[in-house]
Amino acid sequence: MTNKEILEIALEQSAVDCSCSAEDFLQAENRVVLSKPHRNARKYLPLPLECDLVSYGNNIVAQVSERLAGIVSVYIEKYPVEHCFETPNINALNDSLAAYDLKVCFMAEYFLPDLTQLKELPCEFETRVLHKGDFSDLYTEEWSNALSSENRGFDVLGVGAYDHGRLIGLAGCSADCETMYQIGIDVLPAYRRKGIAAALTSKLALEIIALGKVPFYCAAWSNLKSVRNAIKCGFRPAWVELTARNSEFVDNINGLK
Repeated sequence: MTNKEILEIALEQSAVDCSCSAEDFLQAENRVVLSKPHRNARKYLPLPLECDLVSYGNNIVAQVSERLAGIVSVYIEKYPVEHCFETPNINALNDSLAAYDLKVCFMAEYFLPDLTQLKELPCEFETRVLHKGDFSDLYTEEWSNALSSENRGFDVLGVGAYDHGRLIGLAGCSADCETMYQIGIDVLPAYRRKGIAAALTSKLALEIIALGKVPFYCAAWSNLKSVRNAIKCGFRPAWVELTARNSEFVDNINGLK
């Protein structure tokens, strides 16, 4: 697998997720498409989406419902690509969405491995490769970034760090789609800043590649600890995404309902 092949796989998956073609993300012009379900989309995406913006840096591909095609098109043409994913411009989008009982909900940056930089980093503690059968007792709050209790069936592989037999750090990956596995990482507070997160993340990324899959990593751009971990391990920014959801869904996440 090469960096070019990794990017091509990611673009093809984004095309499936967004009801468009891979080439659409590489154009200079923005693209607005109607969102549709697809059996090969990332498993957790509740397609079709009302409003979802994706950019690999060149333009924006917006998948939308028919009723939002007009306002989203106006929004992405009014502001530069990079400003469409940040305030204050997002406030304008949010104001337009309010009439449809929608709010901006998720914003994240996605990272792909640079194979010229990715390598297994050292860990002063014992590490073990874990498989699906090893996760049954680990669906707890302390490992909630590495494993998903709501989607246990997606979790397929992990790497744990142990201090005298006690699990102190865990990197896990979910098979979000056929070709790409997403990495999450947790380290117990007392063991942080010891390079454990980077050691586990890098080792798991290499294990995923050995399976013929593409590892990817997601972080909010304000989560500097997570972003630094991605970069330290040899991951590099690949695309950004913004998704709107209905107001009740957003309010529930915020504990307002």
